Amino acid sequence: MDVKIRKVGEHKYCIPKSDHPGLRADIYIYATEQILGAIRADQTCTQIVNVAMMPDIVSPVHLMPDAHFGYGFPIGAVAAFDAVDGWVSPGGVGADINCGVRLMSTDIPADELNEKRRKSLVEALFRRVPSGLGVGGPLKLSGRPLNDVLERGAPAIVEKGLGLPEDLSHIEDQGSIEGAEAASVSDAAKKRGFDQCGTMGSGNHFLEVQRVEKIFDPATAGRWRVSEGTLAVMIHSGSRGLGYQVSDEFWKRSKKALPSFGIEVADAQLSPLPIRSDLGREYLAAMRAAANYAFANRQALMHLVRGVFQDEFSGTAEGLGLRLVYDVAHNIAKEESYESAGVTRALLVHRKGATRAFPDQPVIIPGDMGTASYLLAGTVAARSSYYTVCHGAGRVLSRTAAKKRVDVGRLVRELRDQGIEVRGGSKAGLAEEAPEAYKDIEQVVDAVEVNGLARRVARLKPVCVIKG
Repeated sequence: MDVKIRKVGEHKYCIPKSDHPGLRADIYIYATEQILGAIRADQTCTQIVNVAMMPDIVSPVHLMPDAHFGYGFPIGAVAAFDAVDGWVSPGGVGADINCGVRLMSTDIPADELNEKRRKSLVEALFRRVPSGLGVGGPLKLSGRPLNDVLERGAPAIVEKGLGLPEDLSHIEDQGSIEGAEAASVSDAAKKRGFDQCGTMGSGNHFLEVQRVEKIFDPATAGRWRVSEGTLAVMIHSGSRGLGYQVSDEFWKRSKKALPSFGIEVADAQLSPLPIRSDLGREYLAAMRAAANYAFANRQALMHLVRGVFQDEFSGTAEGLGLRLVYDVAHNIAKEESYESAGVTRALLVHRKGATRAFPDQPVIIPGDMGTASYLLAGTVAARSSYYTVCHGAGRVLSRTAAKKRVDVGRLVRELRDQGIEVRGGSKAGLAEEAPEAYKDIEQVVDAVEVNGLARRVARLKPVCVIKG
């Protein structure tokens, strides 16, 4: 598809609906020239145009700098529909519902982590935090306890002793999304969730011990109790097999039901459901339940990490300052209110591979395992993008291409030379996640910050990396 892209500002581009017949919404792209070239190189632009052609789409649609090709919606897409009479698209949420990331700060000086201690820490984390494709953990959930997690999320896990009550105020939606219904989650999905709460998974999921390398906003960092020169931990995981099962089932059902809704979409992978329909309501209830499972999963993972740190550094969680900074969702559809022309309207905002960024909210942006990650703060100006920013660096190499190009032995040696210890479940998995497979995180964050969507608070460098 020949897509006309106009530059409308520094690191900002537009695909105007007036230039493309069939487009129902303008599209804004936040990117440097180099990143825009990468976005043009695959079918990302075609996919976002297909999104902007959907019925009743609210203008504008947004594409974040970490965008790349996905299923239905591209990764990094942000789009909204009326929350009452509009649509919800399972392809606009993604396969791993509430794949997200949380950041734990500590009072431990990073200089205490010499080479010997670094190796001991990474081995302990790799041994005690379950990771890998389909791998289960020690926590078993079925029947009423599982339904409780699906309907209440992280609070249900904290009540079991897997965390601190104060953690909950540092999670998006306090780790519990209203409107979740365990009854809308199939038995097949529940079976997959039996032993995966408290497990990391595989692919791009990770656990990183990081050094807070630089503070850009001392006042904000101080409020969030993040200090330069200390250790921090970043955890990236989602709803595991349960969420994938929910997504797969509703994708199939939505595609089958599409002809009955009397609409057409450019790509069957987009197949939306009317929010007012029984199937639309059922999907939203199941999606919210899977999202709650993901919040509980990351809560249980952090509990395991706290245990490792207490053993390795001989202290208590309080004494070591093992505090949750924040936990954010990446793949989700949320009902939010926005004002336009003096009228407040409830919208269902789809964020696929994108992060909510309310004013002064912590925003966690993972990079790759060889460079850096960022802690940002949302801004008032982010209202223009439905208070949304990027969710990471974004791929530039497919997993297949990365496996063909990357020498894993050389990769591990180069990371070790930089003071980074890495462990993974397989050589192929490490190759897929090599730094060269991702965009430049500095350019990604620049594109967000220049457009006023968020501001830098801290940069964090990896020292220990666990990949599934």
